[in-house]
Amino acid sequence: MLVSAKEMLNKAREGKYAVGQFNINNLEWTKAILLTAQELQSPVILGVSEGAGKYMCGYKTVVGMVKGMIEELGITVPVALHLDHGTFEGAKACINAGFSSIMFDGSHYPIEENIEKTTALVHACDILGLSLEAEVGAIGGEEDGVIGSGECADPEECKMIADLGVTMLAAGIGNIHGKYPENWPGLSFETLAAVKEKVGDMPLVLHGGTGIPEDMIKKAISLGVAKINVNTECQLSFQAATRKYIEEGKDQQGKGFDPRKLLAPGFEAIKATVKEKMELFGSVGKA
Repeated sequence: MLVSAKEMLNKAREGKYAVGQFNINNLEWTKAILLTAQELQSPVILGVSEGAGKYMCGYKTVVGMVKGMIEELGITVPVALHLDHGTFEGAKACINAGFSSIMFDGSHYPIEENIEKTTALVHACDILGLSLEAEVGAIGGEEDGVIGSGECADPEECKMIADLGVTMLAAGIGNIHGKYPENWPGLSFETLAAVKEKVGDMPLVLHGGTGIPEDMIKKAISLGVAKINVNTECQLSFQAATRKYIEEGKDQQGKGFDPRKLLAPGFEAIKATVKEKMELFGSVGKA
């Protein structure tokens, strides 16, 4: 059964750990993340970007696959299925398809419009018992074609959005999606502390978790971050393991061409990455 992310994030905030959102791209990804969460007894959030949702043949297909897998694999830890960086239309589509958590990213709109659209979704999610994530201040890097430089959110605007009754808030603190450049100045803990002061107990979300140094991750968690998003890192570990398998010619030995064999090393690599992150975030044994 899918659950809203509300309870798991409130527990994480109180317990000073974070729940990982791991984006899914296909069956291997989903299975690797769910099995690792179950093995480590960790709550988990499965993230689906609109691009990945399209790639996996639509949100209903994703919901069917995830729900089926939870049942067939005997997954008992809390699992939230979350739209990542959703448009207003995408959010509505995921609500209809049966997602348990939604992110509406109105950060590129003027604050008034962000407030207006977020308010409409707050009401819908409240009625249906879904968790809702909002964003203030664009996260840098490229995500589904949107490029930002990692700006810092305005704490006053964060308060305006938090006061609407969203479950969690993503505030830009100099973080970016994808690989971090050599000259990246690091996270702005001043911004994070100022945002925390304005929004109080609201669980905060750190996007672009790939490549942020461990000490920065731990400090961010101590300052109220309860959800950390990871995507690129799983993709890179999957790619490296798949490349190694093919470079070693294993796809040409026996039945090595069978996709179940060909994708197995990448599947194991995702599991290892997810385990590493859950240990770093402190969510192991918290299910």
